Amino acid sequence: MPRTLLMLATFGLEIVEVGGTLAKHVAAGDTVHAAVTLARPESRAGIEAAARVLGVQSVRFLDFTAGEVSLDLPSKITLVSLFRELHPDILITQEPEHSYQDLDPDRRVAMLLYLEAAAIAGRSWRQEECGGHPPHLIPSVYFMTPLHPNCVVEIGSTFALKQQAMNVLESQMRFTAQMLRSRLDAGALQHIVPNGEVGGDDLELGRALHLEMNKADALSHGLLSHSGATLAEAFRHMNPFRLEALL
Repeated sequence: MPRTLLMLATFGLEIVEVGGTLAKHVAAGDTVHAAVTLARPESRAGIEAAARVLGVQSVRFLDFTAGEVSLDLPSKITLVSLFRELHPDILITQEPEHSYQDLDPDRRVAMLLYLEAAAIAGRSWRQEECGGHPPHLIPSVYFMTPLHPNCVVEIGSTFALKQQAMNVLESQMRFTAQMLRSRLDAGALQHIVPNGEVGGDDLELGRALHLEMNKADALSHGLLSHSGATLAEAFRHMNPFRLEALL
């Protein structure tokens, strides 16, 4: 039976970071939506284009304000309305433990807000203020890029599509190149990108860096692990899996 997935991103890049998994669900006939709480105006066209590459059916920008994400009533209403309207069977979002150590602004508070809203969405709470939709308890929540994964998704068949979507995020590619140029010496960068070409355009350097980082991450959770996968994206399911029998 087709399912509905919601990828709830904080900045937008997260959509592509789990793009291999999203593309597999699209190919299987599932409906995939994305929502972004914080996205700079100049990044939005790229996020939408990347989502189209992956087959994501819709992207919503929730227009939260950077540096001001909070557990206030309007924020909860925005997310509860979204969850009840889209009625997702699966929610993918950032990993709580990872978010605590992330120095990007708002990630820690955003994680509390996401889970609080997911809990409230399943209860009888402010139904009219939340669009009139009935309560919806999301059956399955997966945390992306976890420090301690408990499952992986094989993305060998969709890795190229994921990279194609990544390349569309031009502002993110330039930002990554500029950030790593400032943090790493040129010698270190030369060991990461093919042929050691690090002196050129920021866009092309960013694309080359993300390709190598994506491959390294996928291999670490695939071929270089004991998962049985080749190229994989890692997740942590929020609750224990229920099995009728051992796999």
